[in-house]
Amino acid sequence: MTAPFPLSTSRLTLRLYKPDDLTALLGYYSQPQVARYLLDEPWTRPFAEQQVQKRLQRQGLDTPAGALAVVWEVQGEVIGDAALWLTDDTGKVAEIGWVLHPDFAGQGFATEAVGALLNVAFEGYSLHRVAAQMDARNLASGKLCERLGMKKEAYLRQNWWSKGEWTDTVIYAVLAADRRESPAEHEASNPAARMDTVYEKKSSDPSEAATQLGFEALRVSD
Repeated sequence: MTAPFPLSTSRLTLRLYKPDDLTALLGYYSQPQVARYLLDEPWTRPFAEQQVQKRLQRQGLDTPAGALAVVWEVQGEVIGDAALWLTDDTGKVAEIGWVLHPDFAGQGFATEAVGALLNVAFEGYSLHRVAAQMDARNLASGKLCERLGMKKEAYLRQNWWSKGEWTDTVIYAVLAADRRESPAEHEASNPAARMDTVYEKKSSDPSEAATQLGFEALRVSD
């Protein structure tokens, strides 16, 4: 394996899922503004139970699931979650997605957590490339990607039918070589980094071809 969990940053603890995380996740995934750019509708309790059961199995890229799912805590309170999953047979290419509770937006928590997970991806798993796909209207998540040194690679026009409309997708990615060339751009823990609301939307998940996570966030899902 790769990264010790729980993993601490300057303000957060990233850890694997527990069954009793259901209530905290339902608390923000059930909010319409969180689901706005996600493939899923606001969560119901039965749907939340299904999702938590799936995520409990995602304990590492080197496991049969080929995926890692974590929550982020501040002083013991779950305020967001993120996932990393393999997308090809080499075991070196992955996608990343995240969701932040709206009550904690604008404080740099998502930047800190996603940066830490990217460190796990490249330093722990020695990945070659990590990408993030998002609704083009999700400007906050695009800015987050840029803060962490991810480069905008594509803008796909009306390529995804979601919730009754064709939506545009933006793709960001970072290579291991990018991080070696500009290490200062990839610092994980920067409490001063500000953002708006952040979520993740569109993408292919290890178990379902297209699913998503996110609040005013990206299109990565689950």
